[in-house]
Amino acid sequence: MIAYFKEIVSGAWSLIVGMRLTAGFGLGRTMTVHYPFERLDVTPNFRGHIDLIIDPDTAESKCITCMMCEKTCPSSCIGIQAEKPEGAKKKILVEYHLDFTKCSLCGNCVEVCPVDALEFSHEYNLVGTSRHDFHFELVSRLRDKVKKLGIVPKPKPVPDAPAPAPEA
Repeated sequence: MIAYFKEIVSGAWSLIVGMRLTAGFGLGRTMTVHYPFERLDVTPNFRGHIDLIIDPDTAESKCITCMMCEKTCPSSCIGIQAEKPEGAKKKILVEYHLDFTKCSLCGNCVEVCPVDALEFSHEYNLVGTSRHDFHFELVSRLRDKVKKLGIVPKPKPVPDAPAPAPEA
């Protein structure tokens, strides 16, 4: 009989503790964010899709077209096209396609890049009506970002012309 009353008291105490916690959270500060009008700050370690990093000297991508990111990607969602202009020493990046519908956000492409030309974006509200809305062309996105930020490439130093040889 004593065990019966102990169980009733224990249950009543458990109910009181639970109601106190519920009332404390119910009367506390609201945690709701009204999304379209208010936005949460994204933490620095958030992993969105990949983006090219702007080289502040040239206002272009830092990418050297080594193709390591394309080779390392386990999802095969990266496609790169590069061309070597006539008379140039190295290739330039023409197109960088990312199929975000296939991307597993593993980060292998960012880690393997030898010149740190890739980073994760902080876009968390990507919306689309078809899968083609998630096929990104990162070179054009980079150029749009450069225009938006108003980055101007630094002028290249002009080598001094050799002095003309004196005539005899």
